[in-house]
Amino acid sequence: MALTNVLLLSQISGYVFALILSLCVIVPMSLHQNEFRGHCLLFSTGVWQEDDGQFMVDWASQAYCNYTIFVGLLLFLTCAVQIYRLSMLMYRGEDSSFLSAFVDVVSSVFLTALTLIAAIIITLGFMTWCDCMTKRFQSCELAAGNDIDKKDGIDTSGYHIELGAAQFGAWSSLSVWVGLSVFAVLKLLRYHQLENMKVSMYRERQRLIQASSSSSQPLHS
Repeated sequence: MALTNVLLLSQISGYVFALILSLCVIVPMSLHQNEFRGHCLLFSTGVWQEDDGQFMVDWASQAYCNYTIFVGLLLFLTCAVQIYRLSMLMYRGEDSSFLSAFVDVVSSVFLTALTLIAAIIITLGFMTWCDCMTKRFQSCELAAGNDIDKKDGIDTSGYHIELGAAQFGAWSSLSVWVGLSVFAVLKLLRYHQLENMKVSMYRERQRLIQASSSSSQPLHS
């Protein structure tokens, strides 16, 4: 029972951290798209014009930003449901069944993979944009706040902080979801061990019953 409580409490704590970190992806990425008038800077490139110093942007697909926001929302909803479900189980002094433990393993591994992809997209996409910014500015951070694209009317004042926060949220979420996957696997293994013990005890009981029946039969001369 002690091991069950520790695993259950660890899972609840992990989902709370994961829920908070999912907001670190959803909020800054949503703000970024709003300030960039629906454009997504991830993997966007362009050329600097010499005559007016403006950056002619070749905008990448909005799907990159939309995917990261979608993953963040999916993580948030999953965490909210799991926190409520596991908290109710702990309140009632119960634990999840073998089937739900198996579903937790599959869903945790699946969401870990989605989070890894989102973290890579944010990191590599931001690096691509910053490579273009450093051709005119000393650093990507110094480019923030400059009116570099009047044609599209974007607001660049907060993109460096927003993308940095999203990057932190994505990689931190990944580490938490790896931990949640480990907890889910440990719980599933525990259920498997308990099932094996039940089968072994049943077989041993049947063997003892058969042995007792054999010894109690009268010997024929």
